[in-house]
Amino acid sequence: MAVPKKKTSKSKRDMRRAHDALSAPGLSVCPQCKEPKQPHRVCASCGTYKGREILPSEEL
Repeated sequence: MAVPKKKTSKSKRDMRRAHDALSAPGLSVCPQCKEPKQPHRVCASCGTYKGREILPSEEL
């Protein structure tokens, strides 16, 4: 079984984890109601996608 010869320093450990941070999801603006929404998804506030009504208004 492999065992490290030396202790990994805090600097080396943190440099290895530098790319693990979470990023915020991208947002676009709904052309119908101007609310922020995730791209390529149905708008949660008005229920439209690509100019078509996908979800009826009474479900929202």
